[in-house]
Formats: sequence, C-alpha cells, structure tokens
Amino acid sequence: MVSRAMWKGQLRLSLVSIGVELFSATRSNARTSFRQIHKPSGKPVHYEKIVDGIGPIKEDDIVKGYELDDGKYVLLQPSEVDAVKLETKKTLELVQFVETCDIPPLYFDKPYYLVPSDDLAEHAYQVVRDALRATGKTGLGQLAMRGREYLAAVRPCGDGLLLETLRYVDEIRSADPMFAGIPTREADKELLDVATALIERKTAPFDAAAFKDHYEDALKALVKRKMKGKKIDIDEEEERRPSSGGNVVDLMAALKKSLEGSGKPSRPAASGRRKSA
Repeated sequence: MVSRAMWKGQLRLSLVSIGVELFSATRSNARTSFRQIHKPSGKPVHYEKIVDGIGPIKEDDIVKGYELDDGKYVLLQPSEVDAVKLETKKTLELVQFVETCDIPPLYFDKPYYLVPSDDLAEHAYQVVRDALRATGKTGLGQLAMRGREYLAAVRPCGDGLLLETLRYVDEIRSADPMFAGIPTREADKELLDVATALIERKTAPFDAAAFKDHYEDALKALVKRKMKGKKIDIDEEEERRPSSGGNVVDLMAALKKSLEGSGKPSRPAASGRRKSA
C-alpha cells in the first residue's frame, strides 16, 4: 500500500517545472515500541494538556508562543503563522549543484522519495534524474513543509530521485572541542600498514541486508515468550559482573591476529535485482 504524500509541489530547474510528490523513505513502525501501562489496572497511561493553577484545558485554547528573556511570551494565532509567505511553500527550486561526496554526512537528516505527480511530469523528471546521474551531482534547494523551511539535497536513487533534508549550519556543533584532546601526530607506519591491510581484507560493496538488528530480534522474542506465559530468567549476577580484559593491549599483536583470522566479509543471497543509487 502506497503511503500518503507528505508534500506536493513543483521541482524547478531554471524555467522547467515538474509536478512532484514527496513520500517518507523510512518506516516508523518497523521497530518494536512500547506503551506506558498502569501496572495495577493494566490500562495505558494517557497524557493531558495541563496549565499550572488551571488544570486540563481544551485543544482549541492552545496557541503558539515565543518565549522572551523575561519569561513572557509573544502569542501567535495559527492563521498568523500560516500567513507567512514563502517562495518555497509549493516549489523546490534546484539552485546549486555539488559533488555528492562534498556534503559532510553529519548534515544529512531524513530521506524521502521524490516521485513525478502524473504521467505528464515523467519525461522531464527522467531528464533531471539522468542528468544528475551523468554528472555525478546532487541538487540543492529549499522547501516549506510541516511549518518550517528545509534545506534539501536531491540525487538519483534507483529509477527515481531521493530527497534528503539537510541540517542548517547553525544546527551543527563544532567538532573542535570534542576532538581537542586527540593527538594530531601521524600513526606509526607499521601499525598503519597492518590496519590498512585489515580494512582492505574486509572491504565489500555496501548491502544493508547483511546487517540484522539483534536487539530488535531479542525484544520480539521476549514479547513472544511473555505472550506464551513463559517465565523470564534474568541473571542479575551476570549483569553486575564487570567486563573482563584490561585497556592495555599489544596493538600490533592484536592487529596481526585480526588480520590472520579475517576473511572476505560474507554476502547474503540476493533477494532480487538491486538498483544502484
């Protein structure tokens, strides 16, 4: 079942406009989730919107408020917020193109599938997709969605286009304070050679299907056992036991041993034709 489009508008490249729709590329219900339950009654816990000194309030009485330095608020009505006009509200214009590898990974936020809205849009959509693929470029633009303006990167993905929202520069913390205490000197060449050989030995094409979420599998197995009324044994002594091994190791010996025991990473059987991005 195809999900509902999160955004509909025009993808614009100079004077060319293409009708497109945006769909989330990820599933929020793929992971096991839990509700908070009132243990004595077994009923779910609900949350009410409450104001200090007043108690529960109606949804219609809630407006947006911008907090000032003195603790007071500037109140905004929904109609006032909606009245803010943005050129990007229904248009995503590709205003710049960059090498995909030039965008640092920490800027990427969330992926979406960008698809043509109808048959008339398909031809121009395919031209843009193939031009991006031929040049190896990613298009940058901005669009308004869910009450805010997003910086977006558009690039080919299989037979279509992938749009990834990007964080703005003021949302990124500087790495300098985090890495300040790490030595900048070059690693020992002999150690580096062995580590490089180990990395090369374990290099293979990316395939997400090769990795399983073991914690998720364990949670599902736990729920199934509880549903069958089975007792869950918890080894509390094992949980309290500190991990064995010290921090001081012979790095060269450990790397060489790892290299000797490693082979080419295994690849799962293909489950169908894989399309490269």
